[in-house]
Amino acid sequence: MTDLFLDLQGIGKRFGGVHALREVDFDLAAGEVHCLVGENGCGKSTLIKVIAGVLAPEPGGRIAIGGEATTHLNPVESVRRGIQVIYQDLSLFPNLTVAENIGIGHHVGRSFGPARWAAIRDSARGAMARIGVRLDPDALVGTLNIASRQLVAICRALAADAKLVIMDEPTASLTRTEVDALLRLVLDLKAHGISTLFVSHRLDEVMEIADRVTVMRDGRKVGTWPAAEIDAGRMAFLMTGKEFHYDVLDPGATRAEPVLEVAGLGKAGEFADIGFTVHRGEILGITGLLGSGRTEMALSLFGMNPADAGEVRIEGRPVRTGSPKQAIRQGIAYVSEDRLTLGLVLPQSIARNATVTILDRLTSAFGLIRRRAANDQVQGAIRSLNIKVSDPENAVRTLSGGNQQRVVLAKWIATQPKVLILDSPTVGVDIANKDGIYEVVKRLAAEGMAVIMISDEIPEVLYHCHRILVMRQGRIAGEFRPHQTTEAELRQSVNG
Repeated sequence: MTDLFLDLQGIGKRFGGVHALREVDFDLAAGEVHCLVGENGCGKSTLIKVIAGVLAPEPGGRIAIGGEATTHLNPVESVRRGIQVIYQDLSLFPNLTVAENIGIGHHVGRSFGPARWAAIRDSARGAMARIGVRLDPDALVGTLNIASRQLVAICRALAADAKLVIMDEPTASLTRTEVDALLRLVLDLKAHGISTLFVSHRLDEVMEIADRVTVMRDGRKVGTWPAAEIDAGRMAFLMTGKEFHYDVLDPGATRAEPVLEVAGLGKAGEFADIGFTVHRGEILGITGLLGSGRTEMALSLFGMNPADAGEVRIEGRPVRTGSPKQAIRQGIAYVSEDRLTLGLVLPQSIARNATVTILDRLTSAFGLIRRRAANDQVQGAIRSLNIKVSDPENAVRTLSGGNQQRVVLAKWIATQPKVLILDSPTVGVDIANKDGIYEVVKRLAAEGMAVIMISDEIPEVLYHCHRILVMRQGRIAGEFRPHQTTEAELRQSVNG
């Protein structure tokens, strides 16, 4: 390919005896959208860190940027050459304004003395205007939603004269509407001649924007293809060695006895007149756009956002869910969409995270943890949920995203709930781990648990739920049976 901006040859990286990268060749043209895909642990992040100068490759690897060769980079040199990385955490300053976050590069590292505020603001306005972003330059970044923070991070890259923007899982925490806006922005960067290296587990997004796709597996490059010559199914196979094909579920579970009944549930300004039933063994899907009220309603059922109207019944009996403690006592469990902040205590061990919800059952009369009972519970969860872990005493943050999500599931399944609410259960999880989570959820339903799966991914609810509710503007706008509808019909209902 002519006019290469980035050209890597024979890049390897070892950590002790582990080969994170093995002789990887990779190139990227000026103005190209190049997508990098692979399972967690395949080497994508390591390759990004080599490009960013955070890691030095093994001797023998070659790097050329804009035709200028080097054996390795450092972060300052990488930025000087026009490479900007937008990591999942965005690395923004929440206590600074939008303008300060975008234009900070015009002050830090360039001169001593007081900040040149006029230059910082001009830089921020110029970067936002360049791609048509409209944000209040004086707003504190900590007050913005995740989609707006993404825009700030991208504008910061542009203000630093980026020639290549690397986006590492940029859509993991975004709704479908926000994803669409981000993908349009990537194409806008391309129109301005800026290259994008886009890393995502969502293969449908890859197909929407990619010029070329590189697949990695076990630290090696499997190959690079023009996007027109590969599809999501082929990518998934190349990444995992498995084929993934889903059919809609048999609707039989919807005829079982009710477990959860909701009538007239409402909270002023958030949702109103919510009514539905979930049956034993049923997976009920709920989908809708950001602001549709789906998560607020789920939090209400779990007692974190108490409703001010309506009734909730469990197995025909009216119950109160004014607090999480009450909800858990009534047999309701909730897996948050934000596993890192609300689902796990990252510095704590896998074992402690998996048992934190049932400490009362594992405590002796003397107030001490019964170690054998706790260990049996943890080992049972590891086997049942197929959690890949070398030592349960390791910090849970050492696990991949998919295994972290399984630990969250484990801690709530341990409570033996009658109703399990899953809010975006596969966010940030690769395709193989997604499949594993789907199998776990279906097995729980087959064992009689009532499950609510909330997701803005239409295929997820269509192929993994028995029934689907669409929420719009705080109300239920429609009910669909997967065997009687299509993705297009569902999407149309969601969008109104």
